[in-house]
Amino acid sequence: MLGGVAAEVYEYALRNGTFKDEEIAGRLGVDVQLISEAREALQDLRLLAVSANGRVVAALDPDIAEAELVTPLELSIAQRRREIAGIHQELRVLSEVYRSRARSTDDDVPIRVLDDFEDVRREIDLARRRCTEERISLQPGGGRSAELLEQDLLQTLEMRKRGIRIRTLYQNTARASLATRTYVRQICAQGAEVRTAEELSERLIIYDRKFAFIPKERTGKKPPGAALVTDPTVVAYLCRSFESIWQASQPFEIGRTAEYQQITEDLRVSITRLMAKGLKDEGIARRLGMATRTCRRHISAIMEEVGATSRFQAGLLLAQQGLIPDTSAVPANPDSGEVADS
Repeated sequence: MLGGVAAEVYEYALRNGTFKDEEIAGRLGVDVQLISEAREALQDLRLLAVSANGRVVAALDPDIAEAELVTPLELSIAQRRREIAGIHQELRVLSEVYRSRARSTDDDVPIRVLDDFEDVRREIDLARRRCTEERISLQPGGGRSAELLEQDLLQTLEMRKRGIRIRTLYQNTARASLATRTYVRQICAQGAEVRTAEELSERLIIYDRKFAFIPKERTGKKPPGAALVTDPTVVAYLCRSFESIWQASQPFEIGRTAEYQQITEDLRVSITRLMAKGLKDEGIARRLGMATRTCRRHISAIMEEVGATSRFQAGLLLAQQGLIPDTSAVPANPDSGEVADS
């Protein structure tokens, strides 16, 4: 509201003790309309005193104007805080009653299958709020949507403020997503840890090494349900599996061109390795967490580079040149199972 003209107008009125639009416009060499707009802005900010007949009579102290403007907002905020505290206090008693009954029915159920996604979301929200030490998660596939990342950003930053350790594993292909790179930069700046691996099996979230969420298989467009696992043996096994992948993964570092190029080369090697095994395009894309169309684009470029007429042949040629490992894994019959047509 206080642009350059408004600030000059306020200074003039303060220095001269008068305020006439035409006079000030002439002194400052600007259009009178700009002076009129500046006057209205200064009045809205309580910086000009106006007489009963609407004439500006004096410039006012900004400290007093600030108090007049801020005090009602502070009172409103204080009122909202009292309302929030009241809601917490009223519901906390009933929450304890509900949880005590839920514990009595769920303690003997080490695995609860939640078919409705809203039930899953509520349980995850509860686990997040009660989390005191660590959240670890596997996020297979490529980059996530900006909407999901924006929501998770607020939750992750809130957990970091409480001192909770955050560790997340993505697949290498997630590095190509601008939204994911932006999200990773923001949470890592607050102490979160993010790494990537070539292949990840399923999505997994574990809170405090006590509550593990494993999604059900997606059967349509709706988000799937999930299994909430609390059995200590199973959760410990899932944590050990996460640690194994974590140790073999690479840090998700932002802004390093050389490292990004290395990831691109690693992706190329991963594709050719799976081609040598005879997997179809869809199978390769699924294993590496990328779109099938993108995968086919990479495959076409690789085949053209080595002069191959089939994916299987390209894999063999690259293996013979020593560009990919594990040639012993090439199946004898590439036309069976999940292998590609020649």
